[in-house]
Amino acid sequence: MLDVLIKNAKVIDGSGAPAYDGSVGIENGKIVLAQGNEEAKKVIDAKGRYVCPGFIDAHSHGDLILGTEDAHLFKTTQGVTTEIVGQCGLSMTPVSRENLEDIQSLLSMGTTSFPDDMVNWTSYSRWLEWADKQSLTANVKMYVGHSSLRIAAMGMANRPATEEELEKMKMILKEAMEAGAAGFSTGLIYTPSCYAEEKEIIELAKVIAPYNGIYASHMRNESDQVVEAVKETINVGRQAGVRVDISHHKMLGKPNWGKQKETLRLIHEAREEGIQVICDQYPYTCNMTTLNACMPPWYFENGFRSMTEKLKDPEFRKQLRAEMENPETPYDNYYLNAGGWKGVYVYSSPKTPQAEGKFITEYAEEIGKDPWEAFFDLCVANNCETGGVYSSMCDEDVCEIIQDPYCVVGSDGLTRSWKEKGHPRASGTFPHAITYFVKEKKIMSLEEIIHKMTGQTAEYLLVKNKGFIRQGYDADLLIFDYDRLQDTATYSNPNSITEGIDYVFVNGELVYHDKQFTGAAPGRMIRHNA
Repeated sequence: MLDVLIKNAKVIDGSGAPAYDGSVGIENGKIVLAQGNEEAKKVIDAKGRYVCPGFIDAHSHGDLILGTEDAHLFKTTQGVTTEIVGQCGLSMTPVSRENLEDIQSLLSMGTTSFPDDMVNWTSYSRWLEWADKQSLTANVKMYVGHSSLRIAAMGMANRPATEEELEKMKMILKEAMEAGAAGFSTGLIYTPSCYAEEKEIIELAKVIAPYNGIYASHMRNESDQVVEAVKETINVGRQAGVRVDISHHKMLGKPNWGKQKETLRLIHEAREEGIQVICDQYPYTCNMTTLNACMPPWYFENGFRSMTEKLKDPEFRKQLRAEMENPETPYDNYYLNAGGWKGVYVYSSPKTPQAEGKFITEYAEEIGKDPWEAFFDLCVANNCETGGVYSSMCDEDVCEIIQDPYCVVGSDGLTRSWKEKGHPRASGTFPHAITYFVKEKKIMSLEEIIHKMTGQTAEYLLVKNKGFIRQGYDADLLIFDYDRLQDTATYSNPNSITEGIDYVFVNGELVYHDKQFTGAAPGRMIRHNA
């Protein structure tokens, strides 16, 4: 007898093949390709609805809120059943006790609190002991972040790693790979990852090669130097012999729109060369990160607290403003990418919540200040631990990138708190990909976009036994009503429950039904080579 029989459904199997009328069973947490007449403990008549594999978030920061109610809300309500975390060089492990404040300041972009046990997470294995005990409604697989590695080995130092420091990072990374880490990620616009030269990245990527690890990179530049950044990222894969995922691939700033034609060509050429490179993307034209990303990263070499003190000096503010307004200053300038303060929206400002939900220009006008002074004052008041949404991309580029055969979907959602304003991608990426690309733009079929959110992601990022409706695969399944399916998250109301997702199963257990959690938490920490 089956545990669950889903009958009379339109089945999308995750392969990209056309949907078919059929039934799907669940037995002992696994998928059974059913006939529809089997006996079952629970029968769901899915007439008029689709069943598909659970969505796999190729780019998640969910490790920063692992096991919390917020984690369940952000991921499960949009149909995510597996997430790949530890992205952009940021991971909750490793830590060193002497540099704990630095790593927590950096990670604060994605969480409002840290577990007491964090002080003990000096190794991946030790972190896994804690993670395995958390209440998960989605499966989780994690990269080790380069910034976290660097802080553990050498703090926030703005220089190349010494031989001894590099060996320490290699040792920590090797232990993580042996314990089941998915690979290694960089965030090369963020401190201290941005202080590393390419050769350091290559040497670390070589550590993950024997474990078939994946190198995921938030590249050094996604605007003026995006083509050069793609070349560097691909070269890491070439020199280290590893798979590569170009994170949240996009073209920032109007002068750079259209450059994806060149970057996608580079990806195809690399694959012809034998380098297994892909990219992931979120389906929105605004990007999101910290507000301090507007400022040159070299000023953060001594940590957030030191930069906050500098920003109190009027003369330093004048110097900094001149650098930020100069397009020749060598960093990925989010202020210019967004077209100035009119394109920068504050989503997180804990000490000055009156600024949240407003553009810098709008907030400045309300309080009667120059936008530059309002921005600097926000950074000082919040110890530079603030978040912004940037209006930097265009529809045409987003649509061309997603149609590339080597692009999959990832949210890049920073999910600090359901109560905070953020970016709609955190709670709506996957249903939005369907409504945006299929219903509105009509540039893809439903089966094609679901393939990019399930089977294709599982194949490219080596998530075993998931992503397809196949006999014996893990029963991570969604039942949804296509006509009712609608992401409700917007920039003004970013954390909102998706309409039309009726059932979410994870490892065979029902975790979510008709906008209600069942209380089941069958999600698991996935070991990469298990």
